Amino acid sequence: MERQTAISVRGVSKIFKIYNKPQDRLKQTLFRGKRRYYTEFSALNDISFDVYKGETIGIIGRNGSGKSTLLQIIAGTLNSSKGTVEVNGRVAALLELGSGFNPEFTGRENVYMNGSILGLDKEHIDHLYPKILEFADIGDFIDQPVKTYSSGMSVRLAFAVQAMVPKEVLIVDEALAVGDELFQRKCYAKIEEFKNQGGTILFVSHSASSIIELCDRAVLIDSGEMLLVDRSKKVVNLYQKLIYAPSDKRERLKEEIRNVVTEDRPNVMVIEKRSNSADDKEMFDSNLNPIETVQYETRGAQIFDSEITTLSGEKVNLLKTGSRYVWRYYVNFTQECYNVRFGMMIKTISGLDLGGAATSLASEGIPLVQPGQTIKVEFTFSPRLNAGMYFLNGGVLGITDDGEVYLDRRIDLAAFKILQQEGSLITSTVDFGVTPNISY
Repeated sequence: MERQTAISVRGVSKIFKIYNKPQDRLKQTLFRGKRRYYTEFSALNDISFDVYKGETIGIIGRNGSGKSTLLQIIAGTLNSSKGTVEVNGRVAALLELGSGFNPEFTGRENVYMNGSILGLDKEHIDHLYPKILEFADIGDFIDQPVKTYSSGMSVRLAFAVQAMVPKEVLIVDEALAVGDELFQRKCYAKIEEFKNQGGTILFVSHSASSIIELCDRAVLIDSGEMLLVDRSKKVVNLYQKLIYAPSDKRERLKEEIRNVVTEDRPNVMVIEKRSNSADDKEMFDSNLNPIETVQYETRGAQIFDSEITTLSGEKVNLLKTGSRYVWRYYVNFTQECYNVRFGMMIKTISGLDLGGAATSLASEGIPLVQPGQTIKVEFTFSPRLNAGMYFLNGGVLGITDDGEVYLDRRIDLAAFKILQQEGSLITSTVDFGVTPNISY
């Protein structure tokens, strides 16, 4: 069955005219075509992709890469210089929250004004108003002028309006980075509810975990250019590799990302299904290996020979929840490195960080490591996790002229599987050692 397109972006470019002095803008108007009083800045260059109905797409990139400009064009608040955007369905856009409010109007008046702008009649807004008021939770301030609001109160009211209006497409531009943690969780819950109801979401964030957790696919943009559209975990891994790369190697890395083959495949070799029984035991399966291990640009260190073992030294990757294991890797140094420390991170199959550790605090690493030296790194851990597949990241940090940077980092360096525990009552991912009890 052919998938229906919710958003179609084709060849979109945006060029801004930059004037050095205010009077240059007037001169350009008076002497149109005879002389140019501005320089051109290309914010977007030939962007094309589709978003399907019911899909959540993340847009990720460094500051100034053009993410917000692209969302404004899709939302219809900014015209493109070239290209076309087609959106099928009513759009609610959470861009600069509160920017559409009149500061002289009360919160109540702004709710009705914004609802009218979004195409709702008074009867419909009357019906939605109690829900908006409850979600915003700003109390009696709803009848005070918005200019008296704190930034957090403006955000609450703006999100409440956009969250409650009927829509088929939701556009969110890092709006959730503001406000307290409880309100952020409330917003995420509302977005998740919209997603579960089959809504289409276009989501911009600097948070890698948010992109991985919420999005089916992701778009990587850098300096106005779309480098890649692929599975969110893959795109986030390459984005992090790009931003941590030395500046003199970024262009080569961008070319590598442009040439990445987009394909749908699991991130780990599939092992044969085994029946769950009391005979399941720790063992090593040679087929259980990550397909894609992303390596950052090295800065004088190389990680190699990663393995998980039992405390007695037996190599394993089929583990039991709660048992103790050792994850070991070696690092070879090719140049002098300063204040060196090491780390590990356990992640889900979707790429969500679960937890990890470093060998020391930021200021307490090994003062100096000489070239030619090899260091063995070991982390003893107890994976209190539900049955399923998990991945391990390894990294080496050191101090350079750029501050503390990764000397080497490997994403999905190793994989392991937690075996099913017969009679287990664990739900979700992490085992918190919960003891259930009921009385009746």
